[in-house]
Amino acid sequence: QVQLVESGGGSVHTGGSLRLACTVSGWTYSNYIMGWFRQAPGKEREGVAAIDIAGKTNYVDSVLGRFTISLDNAKMTLYLQMNNLKPEDTAMYYCATSPGNWPWGRLLQPGTYDYWGKGTLVTISS
Repeated sequence: QVQLVESGGGSVHTGGSLRLACTVSGWTYSNYIMGWFRQAPGKEREGVAAIDIAGKTNYVDSVLGRFTISLDNAKMTLYLQMNNLKPEDTAMYYCATSPGNWPWGRLLQPGTYDYWGKGTLVTISS
């Protein structure tokens, strides 16, 4: 049974930093993609950053230059380093994964992913 568990969320002031982690267990696929998504109250789930096992990444424009996604294949752990955080980054953050190769343009689409964690809350205060 595949399980994803996020950690690292919290509350910081504008300009602060957080590092999210997502540990995957029960995973048997050798080729896969992983991504971070977020959902603020009253808004749709949004793709934030994604990566494949080759290291190809994709970011939503609003986090370019501030967020960095990375993947430790040996530990099956996904990270999201978030710097210069803004109030508009406040949301529940979810990690997700799916087996196989996917076009770069699909990496930030929630429908691409089969498995999801339960989320970790990030709150940025001004």
